[in-house]
Amino acid sequence: MRLIGLAVVLGLGLTLAPLAPEAQQAKRIATVVLLGDFFTGFPPNSREAFVQGLRDLGWVEGTNFRLEQRSAKTRELRPATAAEIVKLKPDVIVATGPAAGLYGPVGPEATARQRAAWAASAPFWSPIRDISIVFAGLSDPVAMGAVQSLARPGGTMTGISYLGVELNPKRLQLLKEALPALTRVGVLVPSNHSLRDRMVREVEAAAGSLGVKLQLLEVSSLDPPEKIDQAFAAMAARERAQAVLGLQGPHFFKERRRIAELSLTHRLPGVFELAEYVEVGCLLAYAPNLPDIFKHAARYADQILKGAKPADLPVEQPTKFELVINLKTAEALGLTIPQSLLQRADEVIR
Repeated sequence: MRLIGLAVVLGLGLTLAPLAPEAQQAKRIATVVLLGDFFTGFPPNSREAFVQGLRDLGWVEGTNFRLEQRSAKTRELRPATAAEIVKLKPDVIVATGPAAGLYGPVGPEATARQRAAWAASAPFWSPIRDISIVFAGLSDPVAMGAVQSLARPGGTMTGISYLGVELNPKRLQLLKEALPALTRVGVLVPSNHSLRDRMVREVEAAAGSLGVKLQLLEVSSLDPPEKIDQAFAAMAARERAQAVLGLQGPHFFKERRRIAELSLTHRLPGVFELAEYVEVGCLLAYAPNLPDIFKHAARYADQILKGAKPADLPVEQPTKFELVINLKTAEALGLTIPQSLLQRADEVIR
């Protein structure tokens, strides 16, 4: 009995003994915010790709990090969304292109359009601009004012550029290859985009070399969606366009199903920036793969969670671009896509 009592006392003593210092301190769980905006929300499969990217690097959701997803539902709710994010005390924010494009301040070379865009978005970004931010797909982050340079971002933001704006001339070229007799193209122009003037200037230069005349139809992100309907009607009737080129605009992406339907209604084959346009019925798209960009963004988040500063992490650019063609749409419009173009396509929807 005495031996049994001693064993019980020893066992109780071990139970009550102080834990080792590493066991006493609960393992900290990092907080990551995935930030979207009301224009586009989150691109399809972006969250899954980002989580998989972190998992490949040893981060397991619910074990050593938690993922909070936030997106302003309207323009007016941006400040409230930012305030909510601050309360979460995130270690890093991973922002979609449209959300990440609302930062500042812009540099001394900024255009009046860029300064106006920053002034309008300042109330949204002011509360969170001191938090480390990784942008996942942003066109020309230097011109937009997000970073000082690609090699040395110098602030609280870094990430992967998107080259959406830079690829517009290439998209026009692909449209011409698909329709060799093309001479008149209607262009959906995001009139209040901070890079609007540059986009128009570059596609006009490309049009000159391709022997194509452009008709610009301006649609602001502040306009109702019906303004897109009016633009297509004008292309088909007044402008007598044979096809349409959609410049980069989050409000166009948001209305991509409407645009696909209008393209069929007015018999205007079009080329757009992302595969998601083609998946809902547009003819052509040429761009980087967005899920791949979000998966790559996980590498930036990993480095920041391990102590790196965005200012020291160079911005990277995509090197792989996808050509996607919708043959169903081509057939509906009575078009024959050249075999040479089909053979170069990364995906053909039949």
